[in-house]
Amino acid sequence: MKKIDHIRHSLAHLMASTIQEFFPGVKFGIGPVIENGFYYDFGLPKSLTPEDLPKIEKKMRELISQNIVFKKKLISKTEAKKLFPNQLYKLELINEFYEAEFYEAQPRTKKNKVSIYESGKFIDLCLGPHIKSTREIPSDAFKLTKIAGAYWRGSEKNPMLTRIYGVAFENKKELDRYLKLQEESEKRDHRKLGVQLDLFSFHSVSPGAAFWHPKGMVIIKELEKFWREEHERKGYLETSTPTMVKKELFEKSGHFEHYKENMFKLEVEGQIYVLKPMNCPESTFLYKTKIRSYKDLPLRLSEIGKLYRNELSGVLAGLFRVRQLTMDDAHIYCTPEQIQNEIGGVLKFIKEFYQLFELKPEFKLATRPENYMGELKLWQKAEKTLEFSLKQNKLKYGLKPKDGAFYGPKIDIHITDSLGRSWQIATLQLDFQMPERFELNYIDEKGKKQRPVMIHRAIFGSFERFIGILLEHYGGNLPLWLTPCQIWIIPVGTAHRKFAKEIGKSFQGMDFRCEIKDENETVSKKIRDGELQKISYLLVVGNTELKGKSVRVRERGKGDIGIMKIERFLEKLKREIKNKL
Repeated sequence: MKKIDHIRHSLAHLMASTIQEFFPGVKFGIGPVIENGFYYDFGLPKSLTPEDLPKIEKKMRELISQNIVFKKKLISKTEAKKLFPNQLYKLELINEFYEAEFYEAQPRTKKNKVSIYESGKFIDLCLGPHIKSTREIPSDAFKLTKIAGAYWRGSEKNPMLTRIYGVAFENKKELDRYLKLQEESEKRDHRKLGVQLDLFSFHSVSPGAAFWHPKGMVIIKELEKFWREEHERKGYLETSTPTMVKKELFEKSGHFEHYKENMFKLEVEGQIYVLKPMNCPESTFLYKTKIRSYKDLPLRLSEIGKLYRNELSGVLAGLFRVRQLTMDDAHIYCTPEQIQNEIGGVLKFIKEFYQLFELKPEFKLATRPENYMGELKLWQKAEKTLEFSLKQNKLKYGLKPKDGAFYGPKIDIHITDSLGRSWQIATLQLDFQMPERFELNYIDEKGKKQRPVMIHRAIFGSFERFIGILLEHYGGNLPLWLTPCQIWIIPVGTAHRKFAKEIGKSFQGMDFRCEIKDENETVSKKIRDGELQKISYLLVVGNTELKGKSVRVRERGKGDIGIMKIERFLEKLKREIKNKL
């Protein structure tokens, strides 16, 4: 752990100490370090509000100024229980997994001991590490950010606790930079933009599923069109598989054992069916519809499929975490000799794709999880193959130990957006297990049956999540080819309406998305509205433009760029559409 993580962990304890002073009967949960900060879970006698956070912060700064020392002690399990007599969550930890986790990290001579930390009047069950004293904490470089509800140990069956989040950095400058980024992120929140731009909405009748409005569907259709064109160009064949299938399919694939809690199940005529959470098992049925020869491989099958995942209501978050999603999927069936070439092709495809959206990809190799399926030697072979592919394609990569899918290792692709935030979207998985389970074969050059290898890959990840990321990446200012309404034509007066309609009809005939704004409102108001709606081009037409068969162009983000002949403006539009600008 870095020192900043020790500071964040220690701030979690200081916050808990403050809460103990404010609420003597508080029940303590856990207080770990997270990305950029920390949190602590509390069972409180009353609800907190955001207005309480500054008071808690003030008290924490007072504690920091007292130069409180963090002292580690190893005590027996019996002594630990006496220290936390009324702390049901701490007692639960002592009785269950805490002891086992602690033992794994300790020398043999320290077994049967429990680790605690004292900091002033506060004592916590904790493995550490911490700073030596609060003198090491920069008091102006942390901030409590929000209050949320959290089930104890993440289960809806357990009590709901109050979680307080905080952020902390090595100095005030870093904190200010982070807060400014968060402020900008708040402005770009895709949920707000979805309402503002009339793209989608969410309703309680179907939690975790977006209701797409006509303008939002324009974005989806344009992405689908682009996706299909690129996949067809790269030799993929588009398919479609059923949404509802018998659970036996997922039992055979192994998903029911490893993923059943996330599946929606239905009883139909006495049989259990599942709304598919992934496409891969059904893809194997397409493969098996006829005898395959080595000459048929590689076989690249793509699918834009609706998937359903039973996410907990507490983790649903706009388009980022949904129950109904649209996956851009593909499964490549190939011979062992074709693996490297196919993986290289996918990695190149991914790089080209994200470059179009000015998103920088990073590659992570996710290795065998603890709860894996299949033979160890096949896993080792798959991991070495993926690692070799990354090196062969001269791609820098990091490791995600034990984070592979249960049926195979994978390469996860993380992208960095315009605000410097990292998102995990695309994935590429190498699978020797599914062809084995579904007994997939091809006939080799000698007429013998062989097992194909299966490569799973998605580039968008899901349309919903990808659109949410794009909206925030661009702040709603989508590229021209994706903008739902590309052009507004604004006549200055009634005498210019006919000319505006003629231009609009001409643009629409060339498949540009265009509206005539001839409402009885001022030109300046229409321009303001157009800017709020993120319209790519606002074209004002008055006497000068009418005489010169031209338009005055306001370009999004640049303002008034002057008068242009209609032909020249059309050339500009066509060039931007062609280059996906």
